[in-house]
Amino acid sequence: MSALIGHGVGLRPPHFPHLLAEGPTGASWLEVTSENFFEPGGRPWSVLEKVRRDVPVALHGVSLAIGNAGPLNDGYLRSLQQLIERVEPAMVSDHLCWGGARGRSAHDLLPLPYTKEVVSHVSSKVTQVQEHLGRRILLENVSSYVAFQESEITEWDCLLEIARRSGCGLLFDVNNVYVSARNHGFAAEEFIDAIPEALIGYLHLAGHTDHGTWVLDSHVGPVPDPVWSLYRRLIARTGPLPTLVEWDDQIPAWETVVAEAQRAAEAEREVLRAA
Repeated sequence: MSALIGHGVGLRPPHFPHLLAEGPTGASWLEVTSENFFEPGGRPWSVLEKVRRDVPVALHGVSLAIGNAGPLNDGYLRSLQQLIERVEPAMVSDHLCWGGARGRSAHDLLPLPYTKEVVSHVSSKVTQVQEHLGRRILLENVSSYVAFQESEITEWDCLLEIARRSGCGLLFDVNNVYVSARNHGFAAEEFIDAIPEALIGYLHLAGHTDHGTWVLDSHVGPVPDPVWSLYRRLIARTGPLPTLVEWDDQIPAWETVVAEAQRAAEAEREVLRAA
């Protein structure tokens, strides 16, 4: 289902000088945080306009809060629609989460209880968003640090049922699977094995911080070995999938981040050669 091919990285301000001077060398595509471009103009837009002429761009939002109890934010959807019309992205995504209540934002990606009621609620909202935008969106599984006693199905069953009812696709975050599995004591492999290839628009890989008794989705440093193992397991079953490396803290030089994306490409080739 994906219009993306190969391995990409996130568009981040520390790399603007390189991108303006050299372009997105070594990256097959770029992921852009949607909300950073709701306001037109400025240096970020100069960078985005340059790179989108060279490689495909995916828009990735952090504020849709599809699981909130209240109605969708019409102003947010208008801004997103205007951005889509200007950028013409290959993919548009956000997170399966809630992010606030009573008009106040928590500025976080908070997990939902995994219930039939939540499936119905979120599916209806995803349908509304897709009708408003006139296109399919992707939902990303989030990392979590708390669980709800009310949950009656697994996270992956909740995610898959929402996709089935709404017709949305998935931005499947392999690192988030590992983080949540460690924090809640389930088998990450079971989550990985449950996701059909046909639903995946693209993948996220990232670093995390292991605090011993719990794991933080910190997006810092290279992708850890356990996440590479899950990635290889998934690719062995599905075949090649567009993959993006997130590196959002202590961001190194452009070449270092791109090298991590190329490491994913090499892992993919190794898995496919062995198949």
